[in-house]
Amino acid sequence: MKLLFVGGTGVISQAVSRLVLEQGHELWLFNRGNRRELVPDGAKVIEGDIRNPAAAAEALRGHEWDAVVDWIVFTPDQARADIELFRGKTRQYVFISSASAYQKPLRHYIISEAATPLGNPYWEYSRNKIACERLLMDEYRASGFPVTIVRPSFTYGDTMIPAAINSWTKPWSIVDRMRRGKPIIVHGDGTSLWTMTHNTDFAVGFAGLLGRPEAIGEAYHITSDEVLTWNQIYEAIGRAAGVEPQLVHIASDFIVSHWPEMEGGLLGDKAVSAVFDNAKIRALVPAFRPKVPFAEGIRRTIAWFESAPDRQATDDEWNARCDRLVEAHERARRTRIGD
Repeated sequence: MKLLFVGGTGVISQAVSRLVLEQGHELWLFNRGNRRELVPDGAKVIEGDIRNPAAAAEALRGHEWDAVVDWIVFTPDQARADIELFRGKTRQYVFISSASAYQKPLRHYIISEAATPLGNPYWEYSRNKIACERLLMDEYRASGFPVTIVRPSFTYGDTMIPAAINSWTKPWSIVDRMRRGKPIIVHGDGTSLWTMTHNTDFAVGFAGLLGRPEAIGEAYHITSDEVLTWNQIYEAIGRAAGVEPQLVHIASDFIVSHWPEMEGGLLGDKAVSAVFDNAKIRALVPAFRPKVPFAEGIRRTIAWFESAPDRQATDDEWNARCDRLVEAHERARRTRIGD
């Protein structure tokens, strides 16, 4: 197949890019060329800006695709621009949504595409993804625009140390904090359930959807089958780093009261137990059988960071915010018990 990935060098898309090339597909990446070092061997690159529709149309002129995947659509306006750009130019258009679009709070902790509605009052990011899904599905029903929707959950790889609370720009920060014996903030009591998905496992399910007429007009989540508590997740990160982390449990509402920007990521996502029924993706892609348990995947990740010192940058501001939050929580605790 001739495939176009808009983006294609992110944490999730890197693994998919590598896999489809291994499978013998012709892969083109359309992006601004800022991350050349992450382009896999064998991929062809068209430089351009998808946010400039006229220039993007000119850069892509003369091409038709078996499948287009836009990894960086976040708003309905961006989805609408893609409809106009790729209408009649592709047999399949894949929209990357998010599992955070599912109902919050959940009526049932097991999530399935058919039984779990969409709705997230806590996170604008998720509401925008829902609006994009509705726009694209309306276009499918009205004109046959060949959309497939994919909803990843927390998907990680070599370049991401996944935690509910970590520095986004300098992810080594949490390992450094663990190794220095500093308190590691865990939301709630750490017993809510979560699913971590390695990007190589996700890639198998995702690649199996490409070029499949049965996937048109359908939505799929693609996640690991392994279910962990957040305590187990942080403990696994610590073991991979060779330490026992000093976990401090703080209520999600208290965290959000001090870090308002965390409301979406916590109350709208990670504070809610999430266990995914993968029957739908597995029925269409029998090869999808997640193989990388989190304990193994996070060991690979830590080894990748340790293989190059420049990957181990730490975020001083994030560390200071963690310290202030822990101190505020301790003050509040002492006030409650009258110390």
